[in-house]
Amino acid sequence: MSIADHIAPPADKSVPRAVLVARGVTKSFPGVLALDNVDFDVRAGEVTALLGENGAGKSTLIKMMAGFYAPDDGEITVDGAPLHADPSSAHHIGIATIHQDAHLVPAMSVAENIMLGRWPTHYGWVQMKRQRAKAAAALLRVAPHLNPSTPAGRLSSADQQLVEIARAISEDSKVLIMDEPTTSLSPPEIDRLFAVVDDLKSKGMSIVFVSHWLDEVFRIADRVTVLRDGRLVGSRPICELDHDKVIRMMVGREVRDTILSKRPIGDVVLRVSNLSRQNVLSDISFDVRAGEIVGMSGLVGAGRSEVASCIFGIDPYDSGSVEIAGEPIRPNDPKAAIEAGIGLVPEDRRRQALVGLMSVKSNVTLSLLDRISCLGFLSMAREQEIADREIRALSVKTPSSSTRVSTLSGGNQQKVVLARWLARKPKLLILDEPTKGIDVGAKSEISELILRLAESGMAILLISSELPEILTLTDRVLVMRSGRISASLTREEATSETIMSFATTG
Repeated sequence: MSIADHIAPPADKSVPRAVLVARGVTKSFPGVLALDNVDFDVRAGEVTALLGENGAGKSTLIKMMAGFYAPDDGEITVDGAPLHADPSSAHHIGIATIHQDAHLVPAMSVAENIMLGRWPTHYGWVQMKRQRAKAAAALLRVAPHLNPSTPAGRLSSADQQLVEIARAISEDSKVLIMDEPTTSLSPPEIDRLFAVVDDLKSKGMSIVFVSHWLDEVFRIADRVTVLRDGRLVGSRPICELDHDKVIRMMVGREVRDTILSKRPIGDVVLRVSNLSRQNVLSDISFDVRAGEIVGMSGLVGAGRSEVASCIFGIDPYDSGSVEIAGEPIRPNDPKAAIEAGIGLVPEDRRRQALVGLMSVKSNVTLSLLDRISCLGFLSMAREQEIADREIRALSVKTPSSSTRVSTLSGGNQQKVVLARWLARKPKLLILDEPTKGIDVGAKSEISELILRLAESGMAILLISSELPEILTLTDRVLVMRSGRISASLTREEATSETIMSFATTG
């Protein structure tokens, strides 16, 4: 053996240095193999998109990188140093995580949140001047428009995320994990966030970007790593991929395009007349007919969810009326709305729809207690029968109906919420962002389900921020702006440009 055989080949100068490296990572939970021998790395000055269907193992891998879980096998290192299962240790080793919902203390100032846990002190007293100066230096890079003294609770979702990025910068983080960072942002706010990401990347930070929006992935990522069923499918440069290839990697099959079928449109099911609420909604009037899918579009804050809440009786309104099949619904009374035949799938399933500590079965039957009980006693057999039927009908992936619903993937949690209302066979189903935060496979399944429900004669009000979803699924589009309906468009009239025009200037 020659001396040359002992000399390692020179490193490829074109490949950035791996900062975080996971090798052979395996993690199990009771009844579930969440990660199976997964290799993953994050490189300096790159954005790595971590993709996969709900339940693929992304959340588990993120929590391991953030120090919440320890691998059963394998290891994770940052610049060669082992990462331990301790969030504080992960922080100190250089990992910062920005979750879908900002983790700020609302009553504290921007500066206090940026320096949280690292407030500069002198003899036990916080040095406010130094704290503001350090926070201001971090803000200068990502959000120079923010005042360090502003209470965090007054900031928009976009600005709260920028504060979290500023915190990561102030800590000299090496790896920034961004978990669904654009879910609650408007297009201009997304543009601003991506400009910040590009700047951080140019300065050498390693970024993990998790998103279900493939357009965003192709816009911001350098490399794509895909997990499926807890296993690594592959990791490839973005330039070698297109949308179809990524989808095939994620789901292992072709995902069919949803095609809007022609179907009979029946009588008016929902009629909303002159609905108004001070400083929120103004003179909202529209109807939805049997077998019709009416889309409601507009920018974040336009009042779409508020309309849904008023119809369902969650929020009060000052004037106007809501009718189902010609019968007025008592305002501010969800029970009356349910009894009249209205079902609501709200925007935030975890906070507004599901009881995380309860089982899948209990969540499915939560709106049916009046039908599965007698003299105050619950019929366990009837409850089980209904739950099993709906779980099968919607192909909910769960170890059993007794499994805690919080352990399910986002797409399967959404199916549980849908199952709850479909078990009541409503006349009107209101869907507020029904595919928010779910993968392409589950999104396709839910889209097909919406079309089947319309074909069966159900009236559907579909609220969505995703224009392709609105354009693909709806028969008519209502565009909202500043609490008003600025346009009502037929399917032929509705285009991305027309909708955005009425949403911004109509």
